[in-house]
Amino acid sequence: MFWKGKRVLVTGHTGFKGSWLALWLQQVGAEVCGYALDPPTNPNLFEAASVGRGMKSAIGDIRDLARLQQEVKAFRPEIVFHLAAQPLVRQSYEDPAGTFETNVTGTANVLEAVRGCESVRAVVVITSDKCYENKEWTWAYRENDRLGGYDPYSSSKACAELVVASYRSAFFSAQRYQQHGVALASARAGNVIGGGDWGQDRLVPDIMRAFTAGQVLKIRNPKAVRPWQHVMEPLRGYLLLAERLHREGARFAEAWNFGPEYSDTKTVEWIVEKLAKAWGPEARWEVDGAEHPHEARTLKLDWTKASEGLGWRPELRLEAALQLTSQWYRAFQDKEEMRALTCRQIEQYRALVGEGPSGESEQK
Repeated sequence: MFWKGKRVLVTGHTGFKGSWLALWLQQVGAEVCGYALDPPTNPNLFEAASVGRGMKSAIGDIRDLARLQQEVKAFRPEIVFHLAAQPLVRQSYEDPAGTFETNVTGTANVLEAVRGCESVRAVVVITSDKCYENKEWTWAYRENDRLGGYDPYSSSKACAELVVASYRSAFFSAQRYQQHGVALASARAGNVIGGGDWGQDRLVPDIMRAFTAGQVLKIRNPKAVRPWQHVMEPLRGYLLLAERLHREGARFAEAWNFGPEYSDTKTVEWIVEKLAKAWGPEARWEVDGAEHPHEARTLKLDWTKASEGLGWRPELRLEAALQLTSQWYRAFQDKEEMRALTCRQIEQYRALVGEGPSGESEQK
């Protein structure tokens, strides 16, 4: 019964991952408030699944500190999930200053708003697997590996991690937890997939746009290796982490990786082939031979810490994740009721991992 009645703020609730999280929180009985810009694409999951129907939705910019502070104080959340961000590598090349302003200053603004709100007990800041200094090695990155970033997006996420660490040391330290009462953690996930993502220059949305339009898909980096996972996998990790922060305080106030099974770290080409097969014979693709900005070739995440410290491990294998994703886009194309379908996928996943109706874990 942990989540029932909990007041939860989600920044970035109109985005892909934020919409999935907001629906999940509604499903387990939380009182949810979102703060974000208007949905970033058209179509979008927030509107397609009527996410705003079961929550309070405030449209605002995390770079607007005064407005953000006003909304946080008015809602008085117990738990904060910070997902609002500029999430695209290629866009960060086009607008590096805006990317840093949103992802770094925006994170500082959220933590400033938390600092001025006495009701907050737990904060989870979602950054990225790309926050690590990528050495193109074959083994997986751990939470204590060096931060960095070649492109502005990756660098901005490393900077956001430094902001989190600074606020944790200066204002929310474990030594003074009894005084401030706030447990602050960061979470780093792999490349998430799932229904309702229409982001530009993201693999699965690009695939689905091409396949649904009957066009030939053009792929930039077919040999690039990524830690693919369905969006529900890291979301379960975020929820579990927030619960532990709320219940046990500063003990869990650290950085955490939530990645897929290591054998599910696959090439872009592998993903395209699987989705093309699932879609049908009309799905076609080819390699785009044009020049493109630099992107990391190989990236893997080590989730041993989450397994040992939180009891979390990936449960949904990649082929099943791709099947769920393809089913979602097919249903959208067929004009099904997408809130019901999305909630049903969440319910099925929660049953798979052994969650009770209110989000509590059950023994399998």
